[in-house]
Amino acid sequence: MSQPESEPPEPDQPAACPSCQQEEGELSRPPCCTCRRPDLQQLPASRAPECSDCPIHRGQEGWFCYTEGRLVCAHCAIPGPCSSHLGTTIGEAAERMRANASGARELIIQRLNFIREICENEEQRLLEVIHDEEEQVQQSILTQKTYWMESQQKLVDIKNYLVDTLTKMDDSALLKRQQEIFERAEEAEGILEPVDSNKLNFNLSCAHSHLLGNLWASAAMICIADTEDLHIDEKTLHTSLMLSESKKRLTFVKKKVQLYPDCPERFEHWPNALGLESFQSGLHTWTVDVRNSCAYKVGLAYGCLPRKGSSHESRLGYNSSSWVFSRYDEEYTVAHDGQLKTLDLLRCPKLIGVMVDYDGGEILFYDADACAIIHSYRTKFVRPIHAALAVADESIAIVH
Repeated sequence: MSQPESEPPEPDQPAACPSCQQEEGELSRPPCCTCRRPDLQQLPASRAPECSDCPIHRGQEGWFCYTEGRLVCAHCAIPGPCSSHLGTTIGEAAERMRANASGARELIIQRLNFIREICENEEQRLLEVIHDEEEQVQQSILTQKTYWMESQQKLVDIKNYLVDTLTKMDDSALLKRQQEIFERAEEAEGILEPVDSNKLNFNLSCAHSHLLGNLWASAAMICIADTEDLHIDEKTLHTSLMLSESKKRLTFVKKKVQLYPDCPERFEHWPNALGLESFQSGLHTWTVDVRNSCAYKVGLAYGCLPRKGSSHESRLGYNSSSWVFSRYDEEYTVAHDGQLKTLDLLRCPKLIGVMVDYDGGEILFYDADACAIIHSYRTKFVRPIHAALAVADESIAIVH
Protein backbone atom coordinates (compact mmCIF):
# COMPACT_ATOMS: atom_id res chain seq x y z
CA MET A 1 0.00 0.00 0.00
CA SER A 2 1.30 3.45 -0.94
CA GLN A 3 1.86 5.71 2.05
CA PRO A 4 2.02 9.46 2.34
CA GLU A 5 5.17 9.29 4.52
CA SER A 6 6.72 5.89 5.43
CA GLU A 7 5.97 2.17 5.36
CA PRO A 8 6.05 -0.23 8.33
CA PRO A 9 8.22 -3.36 8.17
CA GLU A 10 6.68 -6.03 5.98
CA PRO A 11 4.98 -8.77 8.06
CA ASP A 12 5.11 -12.49 7.39
CA GLN A 13 3.38 -13.60 4.21
CA PRO A 14 -0.22 -14.56 5.12
CA ALA A 15 -2.32 -17.23 3.52
CA ALA A 16 -3.80 -16.30 0.19
CA CYS A 17 -7.00 -14.32 0.45
CA PRO A 18 -9.83 -16.56 -0.83
CA SER A 19 -11.71 -13.61 -2.28
CA CYS A 20 -8.69 -12.39 -4.28
CA GLN A 21 -7.03 -15.70 -5.24
CA GLN A 22 -7.35 -16.64 -8.91
CA GLU A 23 -5.13 -19.76 -8.92
CA GLU A 24 -3.43 -21.72 -6.17
CA GLY A 25 -0.30 -19.90 -5.03
CA GLU A 26 -1.04 -16.79 -7.10
CA LEU A 27 -2.44 -13.56 -5.63
CA SER A 28 -4.12 -10.95 -7.80
CA ARG A 29 -4.24 -7.26 -6.99
CA PRO A 30 -7.59 -5.99 -8.18
CA PRO A 31 -8.17 -2.23 -8.19
CA CYS A 32 -10.77 -2.59 -5.46
CA CYS A 33 -10.35 -4.85 -2.43
CA THR A 34 -13.12 -7.44 -2.06
CA CYS A 35 -12.02 -8.93 1.23
CA ARG A 36 -15.16 -7.61 2.92
CA ARG A 37 -17.59 -9.70 0.87
CA PRO A 38 -19.45 -11.83 3.40
CA ASP A 39 -20.18 -14.60 0.89
CA LEU A 40 -16.43 -15.20 0.42
CA GLN A 41 -15.30 -15.00 4.03
CA GLN A 42 -13.76 -18.33 5.18
CA LEU A 43 -12.61 -18.04 8.75
CA PRO A 44 -11.16 -20.89 10.81
CA ALA A 45 -13.74 -22.22 13.22
CA SER A 46 -11.23 -22.19 16.06
CA ARG A 47 -11.70 -18.46 16.82
CA ALA A 48 -14.41 -15.94 16.01
CA PRO A 49 -13.09 -12.52 14.95
CA GLU A 50 -13.53 -9.55 17.22
CA CYS A 51 -15.24 -6.35 16.04
CA SER A 52 -11.87 -4.72 15.24
CA ASP A 53 -10.38 -7.77 13.50
CA CYS A 54 -9.98 -8.27 9.77
CA PRO A 55 -12.57 -10.90 8.79
CA ILE A 56 -10.04 -12.62 6.46
CA HIS A 57 -6.70 -12.48 8.22
CA ARG A 58 -7.90 -12.07 11.82
CA GLY A 59 -5.35 -9.32 12.20
CA GLN A 60 -5.87 -6.07 14.07
CA GLU A 61 -7.18 -3.34 11.76
CA GLY A 62 -4.40 -0.84 12.23
CA TRP A 63 -4.32 0.72 8.77
CA PHE A 64 -6.62 3.04 6.85
CA CYS A 65 -7.13 2.68 3.09
CA TYR A 66 -7.83 6.13 1.51
CA THR A 67 -8.84 4.55 -1.79
CA GLU A 68 -11.70 2.58 -0.24
CA GLY A 69 -12.19 4.79 2.80
CA ARG A 70 -12.10 1.99 5.39
CA LEU A 71 -9.92 0.28 7.99
CA VAL A 72 -7.79 -2.70 6.93
CA CYS A 73 -5.24 -4.98 8.60
CA ALA A 74 -1.51 -4.99 7.87
CA HIS A 75 -1.79 -8.12 5.72
CA CYS A 76 -4.41 -6.43 3.51
CA ALA A 77 -2.32 -3.25 3.37
CA ILE A 78 1.12 -4.64 2.45
CA PRO A 79 0.95 -7.89 0.48
CA GLY A 80 -2.83 -8.03 0.07
CA PRO A 81 -5.28 -6.52 -2.39
CA CYS A 82 -4.96 -3.00 -0.89
CA SER A 83 -1.19 -2.86 -1.45
CA SER A 84 -1.57 -0.69 -4.56
CA HIS A 85 -3.91 1.75 -2.80
CA LEU A 86 -3.04 4.94 -0.96
CA GLY A 87 -3.09 4.38 2.77
CA THR A 88 -1.40 4.91 6.12
CA THR A 89 -1.65 3.91 9.76
CA ILE A 90 -4.74 4.74 11.77
CA GLY A 91 -2.83 7.25 13.89
CA GLU A 92 -1.45 9.10 10.89
CA ALA A 93 -4.86 9.06 9.18
CA ALA A 94 -6.54 10.46 12.29
CA GLU A 95 -3.87 13.15 12.57
CA ARG A 96 -4.34 14.12 8.94
CA MET A 97 -8.13 14.32 9.38
CA ARG A 98 -7.70 16.50 12.47
CA ALA A 99 -5.37 18.78 10.46
CA ASN A 100 -7.93 19.01 7.65
CA ALA A 101 -10.69 19.85 10.13
CA SER A 102 -8.50 22.48 11.76
CA GLY A 103 -7.73 24.00 8.34
CA ALA A 104 -11.44 24.10 7.47
CA ARG A 105 -12.21 25.87 10.76
CA GLU A 106 -9.43 28.39 10.18
CA LEU A 107 -10.73 29.12 6.67
CA ILE A 108 -14.27 29.69 7.97
CA ILE A 109 -13.03 31.98 10.76
CA GLN A 110 -10.79 33.87 8.35
CA ARG A 111 -13.61 34.50 5.86
CA LEU A 112 -16.13 35.43 8.54
CA ASN A 113 -13.65 37.86 10.09
CA PHE A 114 -13.08 39.39 6.66
CA ILE A 115 -16.82 39.82 6.10
CA ARG A 116 -17.27 41.13 9.64
CA GLU A 117 -14.52 43.71 9.19
CA ILE A 118 -16.00 44.91 5.89
CA CYS A 119 -19.48 45.17 7.44
CA GLU A 120 -18.16 47.06 10.46
CA ASN A 121 -16.30 49.53 8.23
CA GLU A 122 -19.39 50.02 6.06
CA GLU A 123 -21.56 50.44 9.15
CA GLN A 124 -19.22 53.11 10.51
CA ARG A 125 -19.17 54.91 7.16
CA LEU A 126 -22.95 54.90 6.81
CA LEU A 127 -23.49 56.07 10.40
CA GLU A 128 -21.11 58.97 9.81
CA VAL A 129 -22.88 59.91 6.58
CA ILE A 130 -26.28 59.79 8.28
CA HIS A 131 -24.95 61.82 11.21
CA ASP A 132 -23.55 64.50 8.87
CA GLU A 133 -26.83 64.66 6.96
CA GLU A 134 -28.78 64.96 10.21
CA GLU A 135 -26.55 67.79 11.42
CA GLN A 136 -26.98 69.65 8.13
CA VAL A 137 -30.75 69.36 8.38
CA GLN A 138 -30.76 70.54 11.98
CA GLN A 139 -28.47 73.46 11.14
CA SER A 140 -30.71 74.37 8.23
CA ILE A 141 -33.75 74.29 10.49
CA LEU A 142 -32.06 76.64 12.96
CA THR A 143 -30.99 78.95 10.14
CA GLN A 144 -34.49 79.06 8.74
CA LYS A 145 -35.99 79.61 12.16
CA THR A 146 -33.74 82.65 12.63
CA TYR A 147 -34.55 83.85 9.13
CA TRP A 148 -38.30 83.65 9.64
CA MET A 149 -38.12 85.38 13.01
CA GLU A 150 -36.23 88.27 11.39
CA SER A 151 -38.65 88.29 8.45
CA GLN A 152 -41.60 88.35 10.76
CA GLN A 153 -40.19 91.37 12.60
CA LYS A 154 -39.56 93.14 9.28
CA LEU A 155 -43.15 92.51 8.20
CA VAL A 156 -44.45 93.85 11.51
CA ASP A 157 -42.34 97.01 11.12
CA ILE A 158 -43.54 97.52 7.53
CA LYS A 159 -47.15 96.98 8.55
CA ASN A 160 -46.89 99.49 11.40
CA TYR A 161 -45.28 102.01 9.05
CA LEU A 162 -48.00 101.62 6.43
CA VAL A 163 -50.79 101.81 8.99
CA ASP A 164 -49.36 104.96 10.56
CA THR A 165 -48.73 106.52 7.16
CA LEU A 166 -52.22 105.82 5.82
CA THR A 167 -54.07 106.84 8.97
CA LYS A 168 -52.12 109.83 10.20
CA MET A 169 -51.23 111.70 6.99
CA ASP A 170 -53.46 113.82 4.84
CA ASP A 171 -53.84 113.35 1.11
CA SER A 172 -51.17 115.78 0.06
CA ALA A 173 -48.62 114.20 2.40
CA LEU A 174 -49.50 110.74 1.08
CA LEU A 175 -48.90 111.90 -2.49
CA LYS A 176 -45.51 113.22 -1.53
CA ARG A 177 -44.54 109.92 0.13
CA GLN A 178 -46.04 107.72 -2.56
CA GLN A 179 -42.68 106.43 -3.78
CA GLU A 180 -41.57 105.53 -0.25
CA ILE A 181 -44.80 103.64 0.35
CA PHE A 182 -44.31 101.61 -2.86
CA GLU A 183 -40.75 100.76 -1.86
CA ARG A 184 -41.82 99.49 1.58
CA ALA A 185 -44.58 97.43 0.01
CA GLU A 186 -42.10 95.87 -2.44
CA GLU A 187 -39.79 95.13 0.45
CA ALA A 188 -42.58 93.18 2.14
CA GLU A 189 -43.19 91.20 -1.05
CA GLY A 190 -39.49 90.34 -1.26
CA ILE A 191 -39.52 88.44 2.01
CA LEU A 192 -39.74 84.96 0.45
CA GLU A 193 -38.81 81.40 1.34
CA PRO A 194 -35.02 80.88 1.66
CA VAL A 195 -33.19 79.25 -1.25
CA ASP A 196 -31.77 76.39 0.87
CA SER A 197 -35.19 75.21 2.10
CA ASN A 198 -34.68 71.76 0.50
CA LYS A 199 -32.17 70.96 3.26
CA LEU A 200 -35.06 70.78 5.66
CA ASN A 201 -35.78 67.28 4.31
CA PHE A 202 -33.56 64.37 5.29
CA ASN A 203 -31.99 62.79 2.18
CA LEU A 204 -32.77 59.07 2.49
CA SER A 205 -30.48 58.20 -0.41
CA CYS A 206 -27.45 59.01 1.74
CA ALA A 207 -28.05 55.73 3.59
CA HIS A 208 -27.94 53.68 0.39
CA SER A 209 -25.03 51.26 0.18
CA HIS A 210 -24.25 49.06 -2.80
CA LEU A 211 -22.32 46.65 -0.57
CA LEU A 212 -25.04 46.45 2.07
CA GLY A 213 -27.72 46.04 -0.58
CA ASN A 214 -25.91 43.14 -2.24
CA LEU A 215 -25.17 41.44 1.09
CA TRP A 216 -28.80 41.77 2.14
CA ALA A 217 -30.05 40.48 -1.20
CA SER A 218 -27.69 37.49 -1.19
CA ALA A 219 -28.60 36.56 2.37
CA ALA A 220 -32.32 36.91 1.66
CA MET A 221 -32.13 34.81 -1.51
CA ILE A 222 -30.25 32.02 0.29
CA CYS A 223 -32.15 32.07 3.59
CA ILE A 224 -35.71 32.35 2.29
CA ALA A 225 -36.51 28.72 1.57
CA ASP A 226 -40.06 29.06 0.22
CA THR A 227 -41.45 31.40 -2.39
CA GLU A 228 -44.96 32.80 -2.34
CA ASP A 229 -47.71 30.49 -3.57
CA LEU A 230 -49.18 32.98 -6.03
CA HIS A 231 -52.00 32.60 -8.54
CA ILE A 232 -52.96 34.63 -11.60
CA ASP A 233 -56.19 36.61 -11.50
CA GLU A 234 -58.30 35.32 -14.39
CA LYS A 235 -60.28 38.56 -14.53
CA THR A 236 -57.15 40.49 -15.55
CA LEU A 237 -56.18 38.24 -18.49
CA HIS A 238 -55.82 39.72 -21.95
CA THR A 239 -57.81 37.82 -24.58
CA SER A 240 -54.61 36.50 -26.20
CA LEU A 241 -53.65 34.65 -23.01
CA MET A 242 -54.80 31.25 -21.80
CA LEU A 243 -54.65 30.32 -18.11
CA SER A 244 -53.99 26.79 -16.82
CA GLU A 245 -56.27 25.08 -14.30
CA SER A 246 -53.71 25.67 -11.57
CA LYS A 247 -53.91 29.42 -12.35
CA LYS A 248 -50.11 29.56 -12.54
CA ARG A 249 -49.23 29.12 -16.23
CA LEU A 250 -49.86 31.74 -18.92
CA THR A 251 -49.84 30.64 -22.56
CA PHE A 252 -49.82 33.06 -25.46
CA VAL A 253 -52.36 32.35 -28.23
CA LYS A 254 -51.61 34.05 -31.54
CA LYS A 255 -55.25 34.21 -32.56
CA LYS A 256 -57.53 35.82 -30.00
CA VAL A 257 -59.96 32.94 -29.62
CA GLN A 258 -60.45 33.27 -25.90
CA LEU A 259 -63.97 34.42 -25.14
CA TYR A 260 -63.52 36.10 -21.78
CA PRO A 261 -66.32 38.29 -20.47
CA ASP A 262 -65.49 41.97 -20.53
CA CYS A 263 -64.84 43.49 -17.11
CA PRO A 264 -63.04 46.58 -15.73
CA GLU A 265 -60.10 44.48 -14.46
CA ARG A 266 -59.23 42.93 -17.84
CA PHE A 267 -56.33 44.28 -19.91
CA GLU A 268 -57.68 45.42 -23.24
CA HIS A 269 -54.59 45.93 -25.45
CA TRP A 270 -51.38 44.59 -23.90
CA PRO A 271 -50.96 40.81 -23.18
CA ASN A 272 -50.73 41.36 -19.43
CA ALA A 273 -52.03 39.70 -16.29
CA LEU A 274 -51.80 40.44 -12.56
CA GLY A 275 -51.50 38.16 -9.56
CA LEU A 276 -54.56 37.42 -7.48
CA GLU A 277 -52.79 38.01 -4.16
CA SER A 278 -51.62 41.45 -3.02
CA PHE A 279 -49.04 42.62 -0.47
CA GLN A 280 -48.75 45.81 1.54
CA SER A 281 -46.10 44.87 4.11
CA GLY A 282 -43.25 42.46 4.75
CA LEU A 283 -40.74 40.58 2.59
CA HIS A 284 -42.05 38.55 -0.35
CA THR A 285 -40.51 36.58 -3.20
CA TRP A 286 -41.83 34.58 -6.12
CA THR A 287 -40.29 32.73 -9.05
CA VAL A 288 -41.39 32.49 -12.68
CA ASP A 289 -40.30 29.76 -15.10
CA VAL A 290 -39.46 31.54 -18.37
CA ARG A 291 -37.37 28.89 -20.16
CA ASN A 292 -39.98 28.29 -22.89
CA SER A 293 -40.50 31.93 -23.90
CA CYS A 294 -38.47 34.48 -25.85
CA ALA A 295 -40.87 37.37 -25.20
CA TYR A 296 -42.09 38.01 -21.67
CA LYS A 297 -42.23 40.43 -18.74
CA VAL A 298 -41.97 39.55 -15.05
CA GLY A 299 -42.35 42.00 -12.18
CA LEU A 300 -44.88 43.79 -10.01
CA ALA A 301 -47.47 46.53 -10.26
CA TYR A 302 -50.01 48.46 -8.25
CA GLY A 303 -53.57 47.25 -8.52
CA CYS A 304 -54.57 50.70 -9.79
CA LEU A 305 -52.68 50.13 -13.07
CA PRO A 306 -55.04 51.14 -15.93
CA ARG A 307 -56.32 48.22 -18.01
CA LYS A 308 -57.93 49.86 -21.03
CA GLY A 309 -56.36 51.47 -24.09
CA SER A 310 -52.99 51.13 -25.79
CA SER A 311 -51.20 54.00 -24.05
CA HIS A 312 -48.16 53.60 -21.85
CA GLU A 313 -50.37 53.98 -18.79
CA SER A 314 -51.46 50.34 -19.17
CA ARG A 315 -48.12 49.01 -20.48
CA LEU A 316 -45.94 47.23 -17.92
CA GLY A 317 -42.73 49.14 -17.18
CA TYR A 318 -43.81 52.33 -18.95
CA ASN A 319 -45.54 54.03 -16.00
CA SER A 320 -44.92 54.82 -12.35
CA SER A 321 -47.15 51.92 -11.25
CA SER A 322 -45.05 48.98 -12.51
CA TRP A 323 -41.51 47.53 -12.37
CA VAL A 324 -40.53 44.69 -14.73
CA PHE A 325 -37.71 42.55 -16.07
CA SER A 326 -38.32 41.66 -19.71
CA ARG A 327 -36.90 39.67 -22.58
CA TYR A 328 -37.46 40.09 -26.32
CA ASP A 329 -35.44 37.63 -28.40
CA GLU A 330 -31.86 38.10 -27.11
CA GLU A 331 -32.41 41.51 -25.51
CA TYR A 332 -32.92 41.78 -21.75
CA THR A 333 -34.11 44.97 -20.07
CA VAL A 334 -35.53 46.33 -16.83
CA ALA A 335 -38.09 49.11 -16.95
CA HIS A 336 -39.98 51.49 -14.66
CA ASP A 337 -41.85 54.70 -15.46
CA GLY A 338 -40.71 54.56 -19.09
CA GLN A 339 -37.02 54.37 -18.12
CA LEU A 340 -35.54 51.29 -19.84
CA LYS A 341 -32.11 49.84 -19.09
CA THR A 342 -30.54 47.18 -21.31
CA LEU A 343 -28.72 44.40 -19.45
CA ASP A 344 -25.73 42.32 -20.55
CA LEU A 345 -26.36 38.89 -19.06
CA LEU A 346 -23.77 36.11 -19.16
CA ARG A 347 -26.43 33.43 -19.44
CA CYS A 348 -30.03 33.05 -20.45
CA PRO A 349 -32.01 32.77 -17.19
CA LYS A 350 -34.55 29.98 -16.91
CA LEU A 351 -36.06 31.02 -13.58
CA ILE A 352 -36.60 34.70 -12.76
CA GLY A 353 -37.00 35.52 -9.10
CA VAL A 354 -38.68 38.67 -7.80
CA MET A 355 -38.02 39.80 -4.23
CA VAL A 356 -39.89 42.70 -2.66
CA ASP A 357 -39.17 44.30 0.71
CA TYR A 358 -42.30 46.41 1.00
CA ASP A 359 -41.34 48.20 4.21
CA GLY A 360 -37.73 48.75 3.13
CA GLY A 361 -38.71 49.87 -0.38
CA GLU A 362 -36.48 47.36 -2.18
CA ILE A 363 -37.21 45.47 -5.42
CA LEU A 364 -34.85 42.75 -6.58
CA PHE A 365 -34.78 40.77 -9.83
CA TYR A 366 -32.49 37.74 -9.75
CA ASP A 367 -31.57 34.54 -11.56
CA ALA A 368 -33.10 31.93 -9.25
CA ASP A 369 -30.92 29.09 -10.60
CA ALA A 370 -27.62 30.89 -10.06
CA CYS A 371 -28.76 33.04 -7.09
CA ALA A 372 -27.29 35.99 -9.02
CA ILE A 373 -28.69 39.52 -8.76
CA ILE A 374 -29.85 40.91 -12.10
CA HIS A 375 -31.08 44.36 -11.07
CA SER A 376 -32.55 46.21 -8.11
CA TYR A 377 -34.81 49.22 -7.53
CA ARG A 378 -35.30 51.40 -4.48
CA THR A 379 -38.66 53.09 -4.04
CA LYS A 380 -41.35 53.93 -1.51
CA PHE A 381 -44.50 51.87 -1.93
CA VAL A 382 -47.75 53.73 -1.47
CA ARG A 383 -50.31 51.06 -2.46
CA PRO A 384 -50.73 47.28 -2.33
CA ILE A 385 -48.68 45.48 -4.99
CA HIS A 386 -49.43 42.47 -7.21
CA ALA A 387 -47.26 40.15 -9.26
CA ALA A 388 -47.31 41.31 -12.90
CA LEU A 389 -46.72 39.14 -15.96
CA ALA A 390 -46.87 39.45 -19.74
CA VAL A 391 -46.06 36.92 -22.46
CA ALA A 392 -46.06 37.10 -26.26
CA ASP A 393 -44.31 33.81 -27.05
CA GLU A 394 -45.11 30.30 -25.82
CA SER A 395 -45.71 30.23 -22.05
CA ILE A 396 -44.39 31.24 -18.62
CA ALA A 397 -45.43 29.88 -15.23
CA ILE A 398 -45.27 30.82 -11.55
CA VAL A 399 -43.46 28.02 -9.69
CA HIS A 400 -43.69 27.17 -6.00
